[in-house]
Amino acid sequence: MPGPVRASREFTSRQLVEWQTERTMPVYSSAEQFYAVMQELFAEVMRHPEQIDSFLHSNLVVRVKTYEPETEMVLDGRQPPLGISFGPQPGRANLEILLSADLLHALWLGVESTQQAFFDGRIRTRGNLLKAMQLLELFAEAERSYPAVADRHGLTPA
Repeated sequence: MPGPVRASREFTSRQLVEWQTERTMPVYSSAEQFYAVMQELFAEVMRHPEQIDSFLHSNLVVRVKTYEPETEMVLDGRQPPLGISFGPQPGRANLEILLSADLLHALWLGVESTQQAFFDGRIRTRGNLLKAMQLLELFAEAERSYPAVADRHGLTPA
């Protein structure tokens, strides 16, 4: 999954290590909570269509699956506006991404490196990875908006 590679945004490395080692429960308590956060996040992302224009004209369908909790989102970039569906959807996607919901949370907070998570095997994909480049703007915009959305839901580390 593309995205800016950052080790940290506003947290010290000690805070991050403490946050990661102290976590015994998943960030999201349920699929319903995950979907509520993602709906708010993508509503915010769609307020800036000029920031995600390349994905909106990419002709791509991307399925993002998480575990802990088990969720599924389908992002449809075949034509504006951005189409997004929550929950299992029929049909094939050009690209499928599988990762833990905790990892997605950490990536969009800037706590984890997308590149490192991909090379460590914590992000699994199926489909043409070259097409994933068209996700850059969309995921960068999600990363810009996510910290505020997560904070409103009480999901950011202390």
